[in-house]
Amino acid sequence: MPRPTAAQLAYGSCTVIFSTLAMLLLSQTSSGVGVAVIALAALALGLLVAMTVPLPKSRAAAAAAEDSPAAAPESAPRPAARRETAARRETVFAGVKRGQGPTAAS
Repeated sequence: MPRPTAAQLAYGSCTVIFSTLAMLLLSQTSSGVGVAVIALAALALGLLVAMTVPLPKSRAAAAAAEDSPAAAPESAPRPAARRETAARRETVFAGVKRGQGPTAAS
């Protein structure tokens, strides 16, 4: 089982403390059984919150996700499309002399 991160510990601890205080103030219980039930409920809620905090990706997993074609957005040009675009640009600008633009026709 992996160790909890600092964010998981912080979120879980804050959840336990604040939910315990809120439930004790709202229920106004003074019996030992009521306090024990509230404490157990707060611990369960804190555990739930700590386990649902997203874990950070490792550097290797993040690099693999960036390189995979499935993770690339649909609008991103593929390498072959980039080469074709560059070839078209070279063809279009090959006939233009320096200092003359497309609008400088006489």
